[in-house]
Amino acid sequence: MGVQIILLRKRDGHTHTEYCPHGTVDDVELLIQKAISLGFQEYSITEHAPLPKSIYSEGAGPAEIFTTGGMAFNDVDHYLNKMARLKQKYKSDLCLHIGFEVDYFDTHLDWTKDFLNEYGPKTDDGILSVHFLPGIDGLRGIDFSAEDYSEGIVRYYQSFQKAQEAYYDMVLRSLEADLGPFKPTRLGHISLCQKFQDFFQEESSFSPTSQKIIEEILLKVAEKQYSLDLNTAGLYKEFCNDIYPPAELVKKARSLNIPLVYGSDSHDLADIGRGYTKIEQWI
Repeated sequence: MGVQIILLRKRDGHTHTEYCPHGTVDDVELLIQKAISLGFQEYSITEHAPLPKSIYSEGAGPAEIFTTGGMAFNDVDHYLNKMARLKQKYKSDLCLHIGFEVDYFDTHLDWTKDFLNEYGPKTDDGILSVHFLPGIDGLRGIDFSAEDYSEGIVRYYQSFQKAQEAYYDMVLRSLEADLGPFKPTRLGHISLCQKFQDFFQEESSFSPTSQKIIEEILLKVAEKQYSLDLNTAGLYKEFCNDIYPPAELVKKARSLNIPLVYGSDSHDLADIGRGYTKIEQWI
């Protein structure tokens, strides 16, 4: 049996909308229309789910990280209803999937499970991601800025590689967590901890400990028949210049027949389809 790669139909499995507080999308319909013009046959809308309310008091660092980290809770029904209308409107042009990019917090499992149980029946896709880690003075975002990551995360763990290990441990926990029947089965940008790798004047490659955890993650992804977000956003980040996950992890995932789903992680119109041809060449 050959390697299974979900690129047979042109698909974008990771996109955002005007409901994302940190995006610049005017209207998701414009993104859908552009995706159609680029020949996409499947398009997943995976907006950032709301964050647990108590996160705002647990968080540290710039408040913007938390106030813009997920959609407003009172927008959820509007979001789902609008996406359902668009799914029907464009059904003859492409297969539109609707879901959430859900943040994993190991201290808020019940909240996350309750959210998924309530809204999961209205979705047919989703992504599970890690954007936060314990850090200086509380919970810190890992992808806001290089300076904030250095001050709040790397200083807390005392090195880039130690922070990296903490991130992969959290990804592993997210994979193992019981979040109910509507838990997303695709892991988002599993090397997001490398977003600022070129900012640091220290070793930023995968440590032996990280490599061991990554191996465990990939084996469990294969065992659970989950998939991975093959995310091109990092190619366009000043201090990353690589895909999430990088080539070495893509090769390992392929060897385990783990499905890979291209994700533009688009937050504005210009992002649609970016890096797709590079992904085709890589794999």
